[in-house]
Amino acid sequence: MSASFRLMAVHAHPDDESSKGAATMARYVAEGVDVLVCTLTGGERGSILNPKMDRPEILENIAEVRRLEMERAREILGVEQRFLGFVDSGLPDSEEEPLPEGCFALQPLEIAAAPLVAAVREFRPHVILTYDDDGGYPHPDHIMTNRVSVEAFEAAGDPDRYPGTGDPWQPLKLYYQMGFSKQKFEALHDAMTTRGIGSPYADWISRWEDRPEKWPVTTKVPCGEYYELRDQALIAHATQVDPDGFWFTCPIDLQREVWPTEDYHLARSLVPSALPEDDLFAGIHAEEVSQACH
Repeated sequence: MSASFRLMAVHAHPDDESSKGAATMARYVAEGVDVLVCTLTGGERGSILNPKMDRPEILENIAEVRRLEMERAREILGVEQRFLGFVDSGLPDSEEEPLPEGCFALQPLEIAAAPLVAAVREFRPHVILTYDDDGGYPHPDHIMTNRVSVEAFEAAGDPDRYPGTGDPWQPLKLYYQMGFSKQKFEALHDAMTTRGIGSPYADWISRWEDRPEKWPVTTKVPCGEYYELRDQALIAHATQVDPDGFWFTCPIDLQREVWPTEDYHLARSLVPSALPEDDLFAGIHAEEVSQACH
């Protein structure tokens, strides 16, 4: 893998990069790819989900704490990372509950997308990773992250759009994260049950809504050898992740055996690539990258 390849992952909050595609990023970093994580909000309205960290002084300084957690996770994964400056919208208790004034999810699209367009034009990624149009799950910031990622992919190469945000740059491929599939968790559940290991997935699977697959997996990136780094990065987000909790019940060796990939849907592509793929850069040739950089 040439160091001239560049990968951008766009996420809503600090910790999302470690729970969605972290092993993929660690693999590509090890292969010499430049990887940038763009975090759209500071996670200011995130709850403390790790009971060991549920202390008043942390909640009072949650934005700064989450920045420090992100710094540690970034170091573990070996990626670059930048915050794009929006304020976390929080997760409403109901659809009727209004979102906080000024939050990320309420921004006009062109305002919300402008910092990402600028980042794309500066970093010049060949591939962008983001969420599907449901946000992966229906958090308002995740849904808006999809919208601004698609907007940036389609606008960054157009010199007439977003003036003042840098020279145009056209990414070549856009992927949606597909890490939370029923098929994956059924496979892990069956493997744990067969080996007599208590599975945490049974109740989750039983409540899974069966519906037609909207975004089929097109691309499975082998990255099992980086699962330890993924977990270390996730644990670095100590306010959000309990190291004794749900995410770490299935042994890593079993995960490697049953599901050694992180999975994606190829949503946009400007290069030919035969599906299914096992590489986010499939179809992008080094000579084309070299020419595009000049």
